[in-house]
Amino acid sequence: MKRLPRGVPMQVYGSIVPGAATIARLLPQQANEARRGKSRALSKEARERYRKIQWYEEHGRRVRLTCRHFGISSSTFYKWLRRYQSGGGPAGLEERSRRPQRVRQPSWDHELVQAVQRLRERHPRWGKDKLAPMLRAAGWECSTSKVGRIIAALKKQGTLVEAPLGDPWRVSRPHKRPHAVRKPRDYTVRAPGELVQVDTADIRPLPGVIRKHFTARDVFSRWDVLDVHFQATARTAADFLEVLVARAPFTIRAIQIDGGSEFKADFELLCQQRGIHLFVLPPRSPKLNGSVERAQRTHREEFYNVIDWPGSITELRRLLRRQEIVYNTIRPHQSLGYLTPLAFLQRHYKQKTDRDPLAAARLPSYAQHLSTERRSV
Repeated sequence: MKRLPRGVPMQVYGSIVPGAATIARLLPQQANEARRGKSRALSKEARERYRKIQWYEEHGRRVRLTCRHFGISSSTFYKWLRRYQSGGGPAGLEERSRRPQRVRQPSWDHELVQAVQRLRERHPRWGKDKLAPMLRAAGWECSTSKVGRIIAALKKQGTLVEAPLGDPWRVSRPHKRPHAVRKPRDYTVRAPGELVQVDTADIRPLPGVIRKHFTARDVFSRWDVLDVHFQATARTAADFLEVLVARAPFTIRAIQIDGGSEFKADFELLCQQRGIHLFVLPPRSPKLNGSVERAQRTHREEFYNVIDWPGSITELRRLLRRQEIVYNTIRPHQSLGYLTPLAFLQRHYKQKTDRDPLAAARLPSYAQHLSTERRSV
């Protein structure tokens, strides 16, 4: 086989690999662009157009066949092909600006602009529909759309001072709270007391009679603490927090609430003093407090709907306390495998070496209620 002299480039006639002609033409151009640092990634539209041109190169460079295959017009394909072959390569297939070379120029004079600006600054809430008749009544020849374009141009230039859009009837509230924060995404509940959801509900047993029911639900053990007040204020919520800490058979480490005003001020301050984390929900998201919301329905159906309404709130609290004990120590819970919250906590702490000291002190007293109930059956 005869060898070529050294330094003589080999010539290839025809193409063996499909698309070889395109590759041979583009490789030097892309190499030069890479050396100049001008290489950049193509957009999705440019890559799609480049794929069509590659198909055109690989199938005999037939425009009609390519257009029928991809369902595009021949004029569109010829436009892409001209950009591609004019030296731009794949980069020439990028979308170009469609702005007209000659755009419409403003047809108003400076005096009209000043008149519109003075009238708009005098009445900052009036739009073009109200300003245009007033300008025409003052002797100016202008259409409503022209006044609108003048106002838009003044805004774009920054010469028109607009009125603030704030609502003067709504008092601005500070967004930052002294202690409450959003619950972190990686916050997980692994033990009793690590997340207690608290919520209130209106109880209307009789016309004109309204009571505020408080529920605290431990997410881990389904243990509930209940109370009732005449009003749901920050002071009564703080009192309920004291009741919760006193009755819960575990240490309260974090509480989750909604954005109600009763969970601010005194309630938030007391949580901060006791070292309890306070997580506040985003607006309009009661589903994130679904555990306590379900508890509210249970106590409404199993307690308030079946009792004879007492004559005093003291008697109502006594009955509600009885409901709390039954709910925590006697009533089986489907979500706990038909265990009571008391039995669930006893089994949980039996498997733990680092038992909560509050659980060791308070669980036996609740177990006495269970034994009393069993003797009465």
